[in-house]
Amino acid sequence: MNATSVLMPLPVALAEEGTSMSLFEYVRAGGALGYVLIALSVLALALIVRNLLSLRRGQLAPPAVVTAISTALRAGDVAGATRACTSDSSHSFVSVVMASAIRRCTGNPMGAFEARSAVEEAGQVATAQLHRLNNGLGVLAAVGPMLGLLGTVIGMIGAFNAIGSLQGAARSTELARFMSLALVNTAQGLVVAVPCTVAFALFRQRIDRLATDVAADDLEPMAEELAAALSAARAQAPRAAAVNPGAGTLPGAPAPRNTPAQGT
Repeated sequence: MNATSVLMPLPVALAEEGTSMSLFEYVRAGGALGYVLIALSVLALALIVRNLLSLRRGQLAPPAVVTAISTALRAGDVAGATRACTSDSSHSFVSVVMASAIRRCTGNPMGAFEARSAVEEAGQVATAQLHRLNNGLGVLAAVGPMLGLLGTVIGMIGAFNAIGSLQGAARSTELARFMSLALVNTAQGLVVAVPCTVAFALFRQRIDRLATDVAADDLEPMAEELAAALSAARAQAPRAAAVNPGAGTLPGAPAPRNTPAQGT
């Protein structure tokens, strides 16, 4: 590269020499917004990897957690099922849903009849939380083109200023520089937006499919087991109260008082 080309902007100098631009040179040609868009692309890649690791069947419904909860419910041990949910250090989808459903049903005298609806409502809330993991990609898919458009507008403003204020070779040089800035920023914005849009749609479908599969295979059977366990506990309460008065009362309820017989 001769002394004249050193004074020229990077895209113009490379074009005169007939050489192609490297990836780093394209980033430099995009200016400050180019570096911002590169940072957003790195963030998007990190979010995609995070979602690939988190949105798996083994993460949403760990076999050990599912077995522990089901075993406790089949044995009628609702408290044991609650402990199995709270002891799940990964806070999986299944443990969060069942902990919420058990908490709602055990505090309701008609909990055995509402077990299925409690599991369904808790599942909807947990599914919405999973979708929040995907919202970052949706934001990047929307922000990327906007930043690229901002760079395009900045480049076009600079190009028109060069046309109106410069003459001869200087005008051509500045016009080429600003047009390169505009087009490179547009391309970088699309490079960020297109993969993020595709990944956002794919992960959204993946979340819905996984939530549906886990609900059908694991949550619905556990809802039936929870209803059966609560029904059995409620049926045993009158017999326990007959043997030991006060044993069948609900937790927190006042114990019955023995009133003296009134004389006639």
